[in-house]
Amino acid sequence: MAAEELIPRTYGNFRKPRTSGLRGLSLGTTLLLFAGLIAVVLTTLVSLWAALCLALGLAIAVAPLALKDRHGRTVMQRGAVRLAWRRTTAAGNHEYRSGPMGRSGNGTCELPGLAAGSRLTEAQDGYSRPFAMITIPSTGHHTVVIACDPDGAGLVEERQVDTWVAHWGQWLSALGSEPDLVAASVTVETAPDTGVRLQQEIDANSAPDSPGLATSMLREVLSTYPAGSAQIATRIALTYSGAARAGTPRRSAEDMALHIGTRLPGLTAGLSMTGAGAAAPMTATELTEAVRVAYDPTVAPLVEEARATGGTGLTWSQAGPMAAREAWDHYRHDGAFSMTWAMTEAPQGEVFSNVLTGLVQPSTDIARKRVTLLYRPHTRAEGARVVQQDYKNALFSAQQSQIGHARDDAEVVAARRTTEEQAQGHGVIRFGMLITATVGSAAELPEAAAAVDNLAPAARIAVRPVYGSQAAAFAAALPLGLVLPLHTALPQTVRDVM
Repeated sequence: MAAEELIPRTYGNFRKPRTSGLRGLSLGTTLLLFAGLIAVVLTTLVSLWAALCLALGLAIAVAPLALKDRHGRTVMQRGAVRLAWRRTTAAGNHEYRSGPMGRSGNGTCELPGLAAGSRLTEAQDGYSRPFAMITIPSTGHHTVVIACDPDGAGLVEERQVDTWVAHWGQWLSALGSEPDLVAASVTVETAPDTGVRLQQEIDANSAPDSPGLATSMLREVLSTYPAGSAQIATRIALTYSGAARAGTPRRSAEDMALHIGTRLPGLTAGLSMTGAGAAAPMTATELTEAVRVAYDPTVAPLVEEARATGGTGLTWSQAGPMAAREAWDHYRHDGAFSMTWAMTEAPQGEVFSNVLTGLVQPSTDIARKRVTLLYRPHTRAEGARVVQQDYKNALFSAQQSQIGHARDDAEVVAARRTTEEQAQGHGVIRFGMLITATVGSAAELPEAAAAVDNLAPAARIAVRPVYGSQAAAFAAALPLGLVLPLHTALPQTVRDVM
């Protein structure tokens, strides 16, 4: 029999919904423009000079809302960020001090910023496995974190990789039907190996009368191997809402622990076919240690040594940094410096399944790197409404010009394809990405920034530093279940209109 020809599978049609306004403007800007033009026309009946002055004022008012940079941010959005940053620094809210001599109170090292006030509890799921649950009182969200051990794509045939991707897509699509689920995130963190585990393994398996050659060889391995190796940790955070529903009050942490515990066995079992490897919920101690090391990477060797001697004993009130200071373009926390980028444009066109491989792999220019994919699934009803509205907006934009443009026609075709796929039962999900690079000194930040600037184009994405919000972005990239759109001053609906 002739060998079956294997055609490489591609992925794409990542769409950012079009606005309902005119010529790429938002709906609010379009309404303001139309109202202003009507006022100008009516003013011409009274005074031509008054109409000219009104037209000039209208242009000044509309320009900050219409002019956008290459990342799609308007002048008004950039100005609002600058104003908010000045207010933050003037009030001293960009600095954090904890511990016995700190200002956080109680002499503890609680998490700063958006995660302040969070609580950590532990319960058991349907398989009697302990799992940690983070509660954010300000939003009523409860988050559970699943630790995975991915198999990796090395020496794996393309057909198996396609199967993993297909099952991962089904798993994400099923999140839209998950009761009370509001968000999910996948965090891939790479860090240099401390060598503590290797040292413990050698000590546990070495015989006192071992040959000298074997002993010297193991010493050489111990001194050279950690320098070129890296640890890779993959964690999936699922965030549920405990908000009140029709006929039921707001649910407590105990009620949500029972609800999530019944869902976890099915969720972890569904990950078995996605290439995620062994998936198990993280315990309270494991999650606390992971967050503590993220804020202070210098304690990583101490944490690993303590695990081998009975555990660290860290509590949630000790997971935060002793001191932190947020700058305009970076974040200093204890003995490390971090810089976080946000994705502003998803891969355009068709891509292969390994498009993000270079981005998530360890980098020699970045000591610790954290790539977090943020997901917010739509329900079936919301998905149908979103894709149908997007199709109408794309069709309206294409009909605005008497001469058709190939780009507008392609947008209409892509939007229609999305509506057809959603009608066939596929899920619709919003997604974003945060990239955090952590180094040991401020002098290493330019090299880390250059490395990310080189990795992002290879992954077919556009990124920009999260200026003025580095502390919030750093916390959102951790598996804490923070849903950033719900922590902003303006609601999401208002921002979409503007």
